[in-house]
Amino acid sequence: MKSIIEKDNWKIIQYRFDPEKQEAAESIFSIGNGKMGQRANFEEYYSGDSLQGSYIAGIYYPDKTRVGWWKNGYPEYFAKVLNSPSFIPVHVTVENEVLDLATWQVVEFERALDMQKGVLSRSFTAVSPLGKKVQVRAERFLSMDEPEVAAIKYSILLPDGGASILIKPGIDGDVKNRDSNYDEIFWNILETENKTLTNHLVAQTKKLDFRVAYSMHNKLFLNQVELTATPNHIATDKKIESAYEVYLDKGLELILEKYVSVLSSLNHPVEKLPRLAVEKVKNAARTGYVQLKENHKAWWAKKWHDSDIAIKGDVAAQQGIRFNIFQLNQTYTGDDPRLNVGPKGFTGEKYGGSTYWDTEAYCVPFFLGTASSTVTRNLLLYRYKHLGKAIENAGKLGFNNGAALYPMVTMNGEECHNEWEITFEEIHRNGAIAYAIYNYTTYTGDKSYLEDYGLEVLIGIARFWSLRINWSEEKQKYVILGVTGPNEYENNVNNNWYTNYIATWCLRYTMDVISELKESRPQKLLAVLGKTSFDEEKEIRKWKDITDKMYLPYDEERGIFLQQDGFLDKEDSLAEDIPASERPINQNWSWDRILRSCFIKQADVLQGMFIFEHEFDYNTIKANYEFYEPRCVHESSLSPCVHSILATSLGKIDRAYELYLRTSRLDLDDYNKEIAEGLHITSMAGTWMSVVIGFGGVKVRNGKLYINPVLPNGWTQFSFKINFRERILSVTINESGVELSLEQGSDLELFLNGNLMVIN
Repeated sequence: MKSIIEKDNWKIIQYRFDPEKQEAAESIFSIGNGKMGQRANFEEYYSGDSLQGSYIAGIYYPDKTRVGWWKNGYPEYFAKVLNSPSFIPVHVTVENEVLDLATWQVVEFERALDMQKGVLSRSFTAVSPLGKKVQVRAERFLSMDEPEVAAIKYSILLPDGGASILIKPGIDGDVKNRDSNYDEIFWNILETENKTLTNHLVAQTKKLDFRVAYSMHNKLFLNQVELTATPNHIATDKKIESAYEVYLDKGLELILEKYVSVLSSLNHPVEKLPRLAVEKVKNAARTGYVQLKENHKAWWAKKWHDSDIAIKGDVAAQQGIRFNIFQLNQTYTGDDPRLNVGPKGFTGEKYGGSTYWDTEAYCVPFFLGTASSTVTRNLLLYRYKHLGKAIENAGKLGFNNGAALYPMVTMNGEECHNEWEITFEEIHRNGAIAYAIYNYTTYTGDKSYLEDYGLEVLIGIARFWSLRINWSEEKQKYVILGVTGPNEYENNVNNNWYTNYIATWCLRYTMDVISELKESRPQKLLAVLGKTSFDEEKEIRKWKDITDKMYLPYDEERGIFLQQDGFLDKEDSLAEDIPASERPINQNWSWDRILRSCFIKQADVLQGMFIFEHEFDYNTIKANYEFYEPRCVHESSLSPCVHSILATSLGKIDRAYELYLRTSRLDLDDYNKEIAEGLHITSMAGTWMSVVIGFGGVKVRNGKLYINPVLPNGWTQFSFKINFRERILSVTINESGVELSLEQGSDLELFLNGNLMVIN
């Protein structure tokens, strides 16, 4: 993507139409508003390669699992994010020639995503096969102020001579998922009514009975004067269109304003959906395009005020971080605990758009630092509401007594991932969920979450670990066998260090919470222990024994923790020795070769070094970093940010910057050659961490804020804001030093470069 994306502080710009990279561009220019989103598909008909994608938050389909060999315990389905009916289409015909950039000659082209305003625009000049020249300007946004409303403005101009124009805005329910396991169509179209200026389409998922109602209202203008033209209304079993036929003279501009409402049964009664959708779109049309856009821009202005990171002296770095912040904020707004952050957000079908451990490990720190604590609390409530399903998941694997195994992939709390080595072995995700509770309570000081919800989750997770662990007579230690750690280029290993370590930490933390509540809220504690049938004496005794005797593989000679038993048996090599033609190895090597190699997909031991950095001394972190980082191929989007943060803490600033640039521009520059499938939304939070936690040196220890910043080479200044315990702190780092100012809240006590100070 480097050849077509221009560098700009606030915009993503493409100046040349490249059909071969159209699907990649569709991902990069995606837009959303927390309730829905869409890839940057063209409004007009396009016969070239395109991944059509419009998505609605919380709506999914249980696509029957497809595997070669069914194993007992496999999930029955994989939850697919649904490619939903599309309201993008504005099809255009000029003198009986269908406007299609795949077959017309594109003379000029520009596509821009204005991240500051949240608006996607496109302009082009194209010549038809018969020589008719057309100029088009298109603009659209999904309203952040009215999240069930979208608006499109589409204008046509004929520079060389007049012609008959047929313009057809519509809603297309004839859609399918490219990743459907059995080529199944996931939607029924229940209603298509198209009789007036305002019309509707109602869709129903074939399973689970989600309903979505769409309504469309159009306005047509000629040089800013609204026309009273009556369209020809077209309704088929799966789509609605309004066809306007206009003779357009040379030099005049035909403008269509298309308003759309999208309402789902998640938020409205089924029987009222069509009527409410029509009312919603009528109100949007009355408000008008200009005012809707202004309200939308005002929402983004407030969000950027709270969460922007400004970098001076490095446009590539600036564009990268703002792209990541923009995508995160338009994917998840935090006002609904039923929703979560899918790894592809609203930008593609891969991964099912479901919830992974990425949310707890990566997104929680971002939302803690940039938004109200309610946002992160809702992410935690999402997991609490799924505790019953997590207990069911553990039960399917033979664990009982209230043990909880949170799913690797889920929409409703039930495991729906069907790769054995991940679904049943990558159990470290339980630790990320427990750590998110710790992170939230430590950062916000909100202990009420623990007594009302958090301790129940922690007890379920701790019980799982206590049952999944077993005693090794040979080692005289507790061990964990048959797992996959964060490094998915190793499967079914014994004693993955990260898994063993975080399991021990979970047990210790749960015991600490019980002890703390025994002192501060004994009645609340008794209620939770009663609800969970907790045998305090027996269970605590076992947990203490495990934490005292857990096996953590270690190499004395090198002074490093071993990623797992036998890791040093591998033939040693460094990632830099892999020929460029063989990168990424997951697209060029056999799986057998990858598993036998020493190469690491993502931070594993170093993931633990990052999360629990305060529990290790400098030399230990340095030794592990210098051993593992050169062997890491960073083929997971979750990897570069962790390494960047650790490199910063070790004083390796140039390497930290290289890794920061990789994580911040992972999608913009398509490092892993997979951007056509969609963006890496959850890992984008790691980009924010690379700046704020890494270069900014922001940490929270014992309820206190610590800031130890460094200025990367080439940056003259960078600044960010931190929302910490109802205060908003502005931080600016430049060549002169550090500037701190309190924008909101009472006096804040913090440590700057080790010195205690009070900001007021």
